[in-house]
Amino acid sequence: MKDLNQADWKAQIEANENAVILDVRRPDECEEGIIPNAITIDIMNPQPFLKEVEKLDKNVPYFIYCRSGARSGQACLIMEELGFEETYNLIGGILEWNGDIV
Repeated sequence: MKDLNQADWKAQIEANENAVILDVRRPDECEEGIIPNAITIDIMNPQPFLKEVEKLDKNVPYFIYCRSGARSGQACLIMEELGFEETYNLIGGILEWNGDIV
């Protein structure tokens, strides 16, 4: 896991065509808006979270965010334990995001 500030997070995503953006917030939080092209998997629902994460390709980089950066940090650690090679946590989460939201 690597903690990245917003500028580095965006730059890494743009530099990697295989990058996957993962939003691990609750569905009610996601209704307020998500970063474009993000997939959503609620980490607060542990069993469904693990089930969905296991379906993902472990060989591509995942750029993970939540509301403030705490849950996404946990998601990075869990995914690394499951064998994911590259996970990047957005420091400050969507609260500090100044990019597009859909």
